[in-house]
Amino acid sequence: MKIIEKLNAKNRDIKGAPPVTIAFIGDSVTHGCFECFFNENGNIDTRFDSKSAYPTRVKEMLNLLFPSAQINVINSGISGDNARGGNARFERDVAKYSPDLVVISFGLNDAGGGDENLPRYKESLAAMFEKTAALGAECIFLTENMMCTKVSCHLPDEKSKALAENLSRTQNSGMLKKYFNAAKEVAAAHGVTVCDVHSAWEKMNAAGVDTTELLANKFNHPIETLHYYTAIKLIETMFE
Repeated sequence: MKIIEKLNAKNRDIKGAPPVTIAFIGDSVTHGCFECFFNENGNIDTRFDSKSAYPTRVKEMLNLLFPSAQINVINSGISGDNARGGNARFERDVAKYSPDLVVISFGLNDAGGGDENLPRYKESLAAMFEKTAALGAECIFLTENMMCTKVSCHLPDEKSKALAENLSRTQNSGMLKKYFNAAKEVAAAHGVTVCDVHSAWEKMNAAGVDTTELLANKFNHPIETLHYYTAIKLIETMFE
């Protein structure tokens, strides 16, 4: 991808080449959300740690590879958001930064809408892909990790168990995979590169890995170590 050429140019000519900007827009995984709990008001809350989220890890690794390059990373992930919300705030949270590369990642929250919401999901992604192209920026669509496949024995209360039961139905029914397959079709139609992390999780699950235990909240947020994995997959995609 051209992003690597731009990083190399800045690394070699720190005064003559412009800094490189990468914008990430997505949901709670992009935002940097990990463990979840129900607060005293009965609402779900989460532990935020943006330093451990994959956008930060991507910057760390690119700075290792291109130590002289000035790399600006914009993390526009918002917990609980979906593709429609991302499209609505794209100008405010992405376009105004004039990024060289935009990484778009939605699906975990969208899939709960089932078949009825699928056309809206596809339309929202298509709109964001078109807006990215209008900026003259490159684009990667990042599929996401699997949701829980069961109710974890580590969940402490009935509300958490009920949520896990609901999410596991979305996962085990194939609905989340259906959404990401649809996203890949939309990406292909718009010439957008795909980084398919979801398929890697599926391979682990098929090989007997307990992927539910790789989720920090036992619902849908990957543990910190898996954010490193996502960052590596993204950088591999940039080098293609």
